[in-house]
Amino acid sequence: MNIIPTLPNYINGQWCTSSTTEYLEVINPATAEKLAQVPLSSASEVNQAVAAAVAAFVTWRRTPSTERVQYLFKLKNLLEEHHDDLARTITLECGKTLAESKGEMRRAIENVEVACGIPMMMQGTNLEDIARGIDEMMIRQPLGVAAVICPFNFPGMIPFWFLPYAIATGNTYIVKPSEKVPLTMQKIFQLLQKTGLPPGVINLVNGAKEVVDVILDHPQIRAISFVGSTPVAKYIYSRAAANGKRVQCQGGAKNPIIILPDADMEMTTRITADSAFGCAGQRCLAASIAVTIGEARQTFTAAIAETAKKRVVGNGLNKGVEMGPVIDIRSKTRIEGLIAKGAESGAKLLVDGRQPNITGYPQGNFISPTILQNVDPASEIARTEIFGPVLSLIHLDSIDDAIALVNSGQYGNMACLFTSSGAAARKFRYEAEAGNIGINIGVAAPMAFFPFSGWKESFFGDLHGQSNHAVEFFTQTKVVIERWPNNWSRQF
Repeated sequence: MNIIPTLPNYINGQWCTSSTTEYLEVINPATAEKLAQVPLSSASEVNQAVAAAVAAFVTWRRTPSTERVQYLFKLKNLLEEHHDDLARTITLECGKTLAESKGEMRRAIENVEVACGIPMMMQGTNLEDIARGIDEMMIRQPLGVAAVICPFNFPGMIPFWFLPYAIATGNTYIVKPSEKVPLTMQKIFQLLQKTGLPPGVINLVNGAKEVVDVILDHPQIRAISFVGSTPVAKYIYSRAAANGKRVQCQGGAKNPIIILPDADMEMTTRITADSAFGCAGQRCLAASIAVTIGEARQTFTAAIAETAKKRVVGNGLNKGVEMGPVIDIRSKTRIEGLIAKGAESGAKLLVDGRQPNITGYPQGNFISPTILQNVDPASEIARTEIFGPVLSLIHLDSIDDAIALVNSGQYGNMACLFTSSGAAARKFRYEAEAGNIGINIGVAAPMAFFPFSGWKESFFGDLHGQSNHAVEFFTQTKVVIERWPNNWSRQF
């Protein structure tokens, strides 16, 4: 019998065995192999982590920013050294291809690099003589204890939208990984421990909803970051905000791409396929709807169907595989049900990826690329976030109609346009109501030195993850107004 490891929490600089009797199994989505069991930690363990973070904050916030970033420089080097091992762990527990996992960790490292600039990014402003002999300045100070509630689809990258900025600005931090993919963060915390960070500055508590609710309600946690579905984002945002916390919640998406007749069709097809089917469609910037305008309909439809059929699906660790499985059997069943609903509502199943035969992996959660043609823009399939490798095709007559479709949706995470026209591109980026805009780009993922934007029901809050938005989110401003009477003559 193979004995699978039980994952510990990390509290106050120590690895701790959870006191719970409840566990979930961590399953490889390609092989159904049991990788580990993750504890569903209790409220008391969250409280222990918060107490450790509160105690550590007293000294950590007084540590000069130039010293704080030295730990990030060490972390950056450790992440580089262990890059391939971390990527392999992501593929094992999440299912994406090894190349996708390596790209994910590269983006994580980029955020650490940007956060190393905190001594400049955290600077305030000042002005002499706002009145005679009176000066005024604004400084930034850390909040205290902050926490992140992580999703399953990017276990290595998404925590780094927040974590390096939080600790670099002087906060202490608690990470709640997704219970579906906790192994990557276990390894990252082993590297964080090697940096020599003081005990309590970073803490990890595994768990599910009970842990989340304690985080949302705890009076000493000042700020919360979240990435996940819109219903859960609304829940977390409303409950945490009601408790007086700063909150940033990235929600769901239904990302449209618009294809004009003058687009480079070979490039457009390749990029669209990578966007729609990369990471098995399980990312918040996956293309969900392709809208063809005019003559683009015939050429693009034939090209994307052929590309989808040729995409190699299998275990992400295997050479030549271009797309892995979805995360679990529940997701697979849900996605296949939505495909069926789309067909029932009148869409044509141009490419049906349900129940593929993946040699050697009969228990894997595989769905091959799927394309639904002639989708009604008002139908459920056109409005629902599928979060799987499914692309819906819609045809419209003009770019104005396409922009109207983009702006009518409840989500506003990403919208992309493929064209050779600068005028059309400017019109689109000016009028499209989405936080991340791509022009001849299929995944408009901001670099770490830009904030990861999102509008409408794709984001709840004011300040996004990454870059200067993260610095602002994890700091509070203090305005100081000073007058120093000129009485030197009496002193000297």
